[in-house]
Amino acid sequence: MDDVSSVGKLHTSFNSEVGKVHQKHGLTLLTTTVFAVGEMAGSGVLALPGALAGTGYIGILLNVLCALVSAYTGMLLGKCWLMVMNRYEEYQEETRYPYPAIGQVTFGKPGRLIVSCAINFTMFGAAVVFLLLASENLQSLVKDVGKDISFCYWLFIVAGVLLPISWLGTPKDFWPIAIGATGATTIACFVVVTNIVQDKEWIPPAFYPPVEFKSFAFALGTICFAYGGHPAFPTFQADMKNPEKFGLAIFISYMIVLAMYLPVAVTGYMVYGINTNDNILQSVSPGPMQYTVEVLITLHIFCSFIIVINPVCQELEDLLRIPKNFGPKRVLFRTVMMGVVLFVAESVPHFGAILSLIGGSTLTLLAYILPPIFYLKLCSMTGNWEKVEPPLHQKVACIEIVIIGTVVGVAATYSAIVSLTTSKFSTPCYININAAQ
Repeated sequence: MDDVSSVGKLHTSFNSEVGKVHQKHGLTLLTTTVFAVGEMAGSGVLALPGALAGTGYIGILLNVLCALVSAYTGMLLGKCWLMVMNRYEEYQEETRYPYPAIGQVTFGKPGRLIVSCAINFTMFGAAVVFLLLASENLQSLVKDVGKDISFCYWLFIVAGVLLPISWLGTPKDFWPIAIGATGATTIACFVVVTNIVQDKEWIPPAFYPPVEFKSFAFALGTICFAYGGHPAFPTFQADMKNPEKFGLAIFISYMIVLAMYLPVAVTGYMVYGINTNDNILQSVSPGPMQYTVEVLITLHIFCSFIIVINPVCQELEDLLRIPKNFGPKRVLFRTVMMGVVLFVAESVPHFGAILSLIGGSTLTLLAYILPPIFYLKLCSMTGNWEKVEPPLHQKVACIEIVIIGTVVGVAATYSAIVSLTTSKFSTPCYININAAQ
């Protein structure tokens, strides 16, 4: 595909087309890469083996393509923000909502509104998924030592623990959290692959079900979610010392995430086949390695929860004119936000369908449809700046990504909605407290 071959060319022209913007303090190339990995890696490790059960072995190719195309569109998004900053002085100061600002510059208020709504839905949904996963892992850990506490009660416990973390400000305020998230997931990947390989020695040969449209489309939404960090990317870039290095940071981060995901996804599907659960930790045999992975992934989720909920809080706080500095208004607002996240998790205590719904709908829009459209629009705009003329292969790549992304998004969204409306797991906790046990 043209879009994949263009990744290298895009990076080489990254600085020359958009100039340079610097700030004295902020994230470095390394810390930006760590933030991007910390945001993306985690839930994908647990969900991608089950996604391969829906796609078959073609899912391996889909993972690679999705990672490369996501890296490409992430770099496009970075170029968009640099062009906006260089062209408009008001965006050269600290900006709390860079992605919506790109929508504003390119398509006015409608563009800004679409981006804002999509980001808020995506990141809020990701926070719900993380809350569900952390609660599921902790329930399993405690149950293994003889204490069975309802999954629905665990949601309350985890939300209470995460609440103080949610009060933190911008990525510059919690860079150690991103390092913790990345390190925990890296170790967890090695351990879970080892556990799966050991299981192969004693479990029956795996059965691989035929691929059906519904399961295939559902799995595509999960794969898109696993590689879709775009809603938070401009926030990271806006906090960088040298924003023009963002493209390189994103490309490196995607290669790291792909190296984490593929071994777990492939070995999990090969060993368990049709018995691969939405959460791979529910498929592996219990023991010290499973417990270790549950602890590490839960640690990652605790660390990355603030990364995914932060953009939502920042934009809503700006709309409500809540001061940027830490204070009682921020604490009150983010406490209310945590309550809303908890309510949704208690209402739909099944992360697989939510994950696929987000991946197929708003995340596909933010990661695969809007970045190419915004980039081409910014290149075509005229004003008191040097006009950017993208080469033909880049225009073709952008159009291909938009078309394919739209088709994939519609199919995955439809499949996820059908699953949500028909799944027995959709019973809310407050209707049946034992529904998620």
